[in-house]
Amino acid sequence: MIEVAEAEGIIDGVRLEVETEKLDVSDTAGMILREPITLDRDLPPFDRVMMDGISIQYDKWEQGQSVFPVEGLQKAGEPKQLMDGNGHCMEVMTGAILPGNVDTVIRYEDINIQQDGKEISAVIQKGPKAKGQNIHPTGTNRKRGERVIDQGTVLSPAEIGVAATVGKTRLNVSKVPEVAVVSTGDELVPIGQRPLPHQIRRSNAYTISAALRELHMEAELFHLNDDRIEIAEKLDKIIGQFDLMILSGGVSRGKLDYIPELLEQKGVEKRFHKVRQRPGKPFWFGQSEEAVVFALPGNPVSTFSCCCRYVLPWLKKQLGMRKRNVLRAQLTADYTFKKKLTYFLQVTIDINNDGIMKATPVKGKGSSDLVNLCRGDGFLELPEDRAHFTAGESYPLFLYRSL
Repeated sequence: MIEVAEAEGIIDGVRLEVETEKLDVSDTAGMILREPITLDRDLPPFDRVMMDGISIQYDKWEQGQSVFPVEGLQKAGEPKQLMDGNGHCMEVMTGAILPGNVDTVIRYEDINIQQDGKEISAVIQKGPKAKGQNIHPTGTNRKRGERVIDQGTVLSPAEIGVAATVGKTRLNVSKVPEVAVVSTGDELVPIGQRPLPHQIRRSNAYTISAALRELHMEAELFHLNDDRIEIAEKLDKIIGQFDLMILSGGVSRGKLDYIPELLEQKGVEKRFHKVRQRPGKPFWFGQSEEAVVFALPGNPVSTFSCCCRYVLPWLKKQLGMRKRNVLRAQLTADYTFKKKLTYFLQVTIDINNDGIMKATPVKGKGSSDLVNLCRGDGFLELPEDRAHFTAGESYPLFLYRSL
């Protein structure tokens, strides 16, 4: 049996060959970018008007002129106009390119528009404080050629908007691997079937596949009964067909727990079996030339905690996601766990007024208590070298719910 850190290190050392694919930019939210994005032009790309109003020559105002004949209108989205009259002004719209021969914009709220026949003039009521007022100069946000999004970024609406700004109709992103999620056990029946008194429905496969879907992975679901011949035949097909296989159940020491032995017979090299942790001690991990295999314990909380602690972080790394520091949260109450095991404590998370995450333990009824997960937000990882944990102490946090 190995410790959690060693298990994590072994898993991190295993590579999954992840290809890339180009997708329409509108289909990439939540995907992982596999190319840097650079600007194809300055931002803003022209001297941009920031307020609806008039544009003038600032030195005319400084010389005492307060009434400016209106020469025309510069609309947003139309080519740059040139103001011909010395001492005139042009009306301008927010977002328009600044007309030629002007250098300052005064908003409508600070002027009065007067009309005398066909002549229209702007009378300044509140003058500009400086030359260049209400103008966003070319390139003051970013310069052409500047890298603005790094490879490995998870694409949010912010990045997609920037990609659209630079004309990227398609983006190079990580292509999700082929994944099989396999439940095991004679006691499990399809979720649409009414269980007999000695049966339960297959929940773990749906829990895992839902977690994978947050990484845009659509898993194919399989079920293996506790039959040695059936397991051997189906494992052959699954291992050869998928890049990643995640099993739940059949990895402990029971008489019908055939999974570890048969995986090795099928050419999957065991990297470890059993980790000093609760829940999830019987966790098995291995790899073959075709696939990486996570064989998780069958109790629902064990399955889910191992998925959150090992499978999802590893997958994010393989997909090329930029590494981030592990979240941490402070206990709100003292907690005692006397077994010499790393303990994944179910907690609810609140963020206090100082921005500190606070973790409150959620009492459950063991690794079979799937419903208790609905009361929590994540798992707090308590180290095995201590038995007593004090309120205010900070520990690694693995969230399974968005805050």
